[in-house]
Amino acid sequence: MAALFSRIKGMLFLLFLPCFCSAQPAPPLLHFSNFLDPSNMVYLRWDHDEQELMTFELQVHTTGWVAFGFSPYGGLPGSDIVIGGVFPNGSIYFSVS
Repeated sequence: MAALFSRIKGMLFLLFLPCFCSAQPAPPLLHFSNFLDPSNMVYLRWDHDEQELMTFELQVHTTGWVAFGFSPYGGLPGSDIVIGGVFPNGSIYFSVS
């Protein structure tokens, strides 16, 4: 039993090692989520803090770009749009309009 526990402990250490070695901060804990399309290709996670600062995470299966909009009335006029993507060379772009 002790050998099994030691082996599991070693596997857990290896699983968490990339988290400790990377300079990346821990991802925020986002309490709300939903798929935005019937084929489950667009996944949105979000939450807000005490000051009502919103945090969003958008996961999209794409090979090009994605746009995400916020609108006070549900239409394009007056909306805020975030556009992001990956160039063929692998560099990432992000724009807010």
